[in-house]
Amino acid sequence: MPTTALYRDDFYLATAEGVVTRIHQDGAIELDQTCFYATSGGQPGDTGLFERQDGSKIAIALTRHGETKDVILHQPAEDQAAPSVGEKLVLHVDWPRRYKLMRMHTACHLLSVVCPYPITGAAVGEDESRVDFDMGETIDKDRVTADLMKLVGENHPIFLQWITDEELSANPSIVKSKNVRPPVGMGRVSLVCIGENSSVDSQPCGGTHVSETQEVGAIHIAKIEKKGKENRRFRIRFGTPEASA
Repeated sequence: MPTTALYRDDFYLATAEGVVTRIHQDGAIELDQTCFYATSGGQPGDTGLFERQDGSKIAIALTRHGETKDVILHQPAEDQAAPSVGEKLVLHVDWPRRYKLMRMHTACHLLSVVCPYPITGAAVGEDESRVDFDMGETIDKDRVTADLMKLVGENHPIFLQWITDEELSANPSIVKSKNVRPPVGMGRVSLVCIGENSSVDSQPCGGTHVSETQEVGAIHIAKIEKKGKENRRFRIRFGTPEASA
């Protein structure tokens, strides 16, 4: 049974109710709907707590997809009590962690605006993220940081626009990543748009993001690494370069 991914329509939904539809052999819990983001596209899945009707808690250590993208599995931490099929739970996302990941993921999109090169890899982290670009030229990290902070300070709105799988297939140039396939297969694809009328950026992405660039806060490029003749890895961190030195 597919899981309704509530986070797709509301990135700020940190609490919701869900009914258990299946318990897997490894203990993973499947629900009819969830606000927990499942690991995908370089963004880690959510952690948090499930609250039972008696007030007891089930700690969730990881959220991932099942055999298909419309199945979301919540993996409990070790030694947690198992709920029953049909049981109603209150879901509580670890919001401070999720919000940091949202800010970081948006920062990665801003970096792809400042550095308009094909993306060969990316990983979103709580304190540091990386984006790999297909590029051979040398670029100054302080200049990139200044350009990033300019976009942050301009406080552009961020919103979703939905297109069909067919519309994406007809417009392959909107995909910036060379290696990661956009989240297709469910009939519609979300475009993360930055700026009025997508004036700053628009690209397919199934991750979670903040609602305006100002929420990203202070970020900087900590390091640019050469990973081959035509590959550069940018490491993004929160704060100012001086604070992380």
